[in-house]
Amino acid sequence: VQLQASGGGLVQAGGSLRLSCAASGRTFSSYALGWFRQAPGKEREFVAAISRSGGRIRYADFAKGRFTISRDNAKNTVFLHMNSLRPEDTAAYYCAADTESLNLQTRSYEYEYWGQGTLVTVSS
Repeated sequence: VQLQASGGGLVQAGGSLRLSCAASGRTFSSYALGWFRQAPGKEREFVAAISRSGGRIRYADFAKGRFTISRDNAKNTVFLHMNSLRPEDTAAYYCAADTESLNLQTRSYEYEYWGQGTLVTVSS
């Protein structure tokens, strides 16, 4: 599986961004997908995950009510819509694929494939 994330950029606090992650190399609907982020000097943390069909979703507490994960299996793309952005959301955002688990995973080591990351900077 190859993953290519895009959509990051500079945004003011309170603004919105939509991240995209295009996948290739394996039937898109056969694996779950997640978004993680890593701020400078911090560990990578879970943001959101979506099941193969899109019927199950899981969010980190900080993402609930502000971020929305979705997927378009016809376009082999997963999205992360981020609203009400805060300076503490500044990080590199990574999409990842989990081809084996039956449940949605929050731990990064459960994901076998990773995109290259896209940088989100939120100014105050």
